[in-house]
Amino acid sequence: MNRLVRSLLAFGLVTAQVTATASIASAVPDIKDRIAAIPGVRIISEGTSGTARTFVLGIQQPADHRKPRGTRFEQRFSLLHKDVSRPMVLHTSGYNLSGTIGASEPARLVDGNQLSVEQRFFAPSRPSPADWDDLNIWQAANDHHRIVKAFKEVYGAKWLSTGASKGGMTSIYHRRFFPRDVDATIAYVAPNDVVNDRDVYGEFIRNVGNDPSCNRRLEGVQRQILQQRDVFVQRLEAAGYTFRQFGGAHRALEVLVLDTPFTFWQYGTQEQCALVPGAGASADDLWTFIEKTVGWDFYNDAGVAPYAAYYYQAGTQLGWPEADESAVDDLLRYPGVSVPRTMVPADIRFPRFDRHAMKDVDRWVRLQGSRLLFVNGQNDPWSAEPFRLGPGTRDSLSFVVPGGNHGANIAKLPDAQRAAATAAVQRWAGVSAPVAALDAGADPDSLDALRARRG
Repeated sequence: MNRLVRSLLAFGLVTAQVTATASIASAVPDIKDRIAAIPGVRIISEGTSGTARTFVLGIQQPADHRKPRGTRFEQRFSLLHKDVSRPMVLHTSGYNLSGTIGASEPARLVDGNQLSVEQRFFAPSRPSPADWDDLNIWQAANDHHRIVKAFKEVYGAKWLSTGASKGGMTSIYHRRFFPRDVDATIAYVAPNDVVNDRDVYGEFIRNVGNDPSCNRRLEGVQRQILQQRDVFVQRLEAAGYTFRQFGGAHRALEVLVLDTPFTFWQYGTQEQCALVPGAGASADDLWTFIEKTVGWDFYNDAGVAPYAAYYYQAGTQLGWPEADESAVDDLLRYPGVSVPRTMVPADIRFPRFDRHAMKDVDRWVRLQGSRLLFVNGQNDPWSAEPFRLGPGTRDSLSFVVPGGNHGANIAKLPDAQRAAATAAVQRWAGVSAPVAALDAGADPDSLDALRARRG
């Protein structure tokens, strides 16, 4: 056989192989088609984020998972898609779905895909009519379970779950009821209010930080504002705020004042103690300080309305930090305000607080939990009562960021702990090669995002 004939035959063989490969590739459905084929899932919009494809989706969920054929609602969630062969991270803020689709820290650590889920009863993911008895941790865990079950048909690699603050709590609750849905959970700055009637938070606030004078100055700010309460109420009303939910501007002002030290340490740092006004501060200085550290725009009708679902959960199952009134008790007109009840419209019935829900979750973490990673901030008040590992907890880790606040994450840990946490996350996800830097990308659990959600 001459050289020309052999070359032509070889070219024909290569062409046939390329054609066959192209034919196989074209037979693999596009990710959009695979999503559209999932029963009950609707594609709301699509876009891109860097090299990843993004989708905002909706899934039909039972309002009550005990009655799967009863009332249904559409729950929003988003997908950050890289490749079906990569790990999947199930992420939640515990609140509304973010307006931007960004990778969480675990998703960046494993170069993975990500599903971000909006919590039930946060608009628009709310049944109509809404039976608020259906807003509990078991129902929300079932929401996540149905999403995981549906998308595991597409994403067959390892699964992680994650969230910060209420999102971290939600991720742990999901694992408690469906421990095998995901391979591991990374929970950031997640409080664990097992004992709801103890002054854990007040004691923490009174002693947080390495300079006691900072907390004394914060108490001084509280007293100065209440001593000039009429001036501040007039300013608030002049700004156009309304306070029907609070029962008036004076009551709202007291809630804000009591919350000031907590919020300062939640989002601030030790270095910011220098910004706290001292004795004899002017009304202007006090106003500016609160504006920058706490925010006047939250403690009014428009500010709290989007968070009714959170406060309902806090007042019925999750628990909440009782306000420390000790520094200003002689100046209060409305002592003993129940914050959850105050923040929820009066026409929504509050059932009796469930004292067993958090104890049950805590017991599961300590006695049966596995592949859990907790990251907390040393100065974050929400870390006053953290999740704790126990004698039955397996293959799990818990770290505290020195001097950290509510933005604590793996990237801020000391070197050795950061390496240990990173190695655990990648091992759980079945990823061995190093991935991108921790601070890359837009993180839905950044401190700014957490602050926007107030918790």
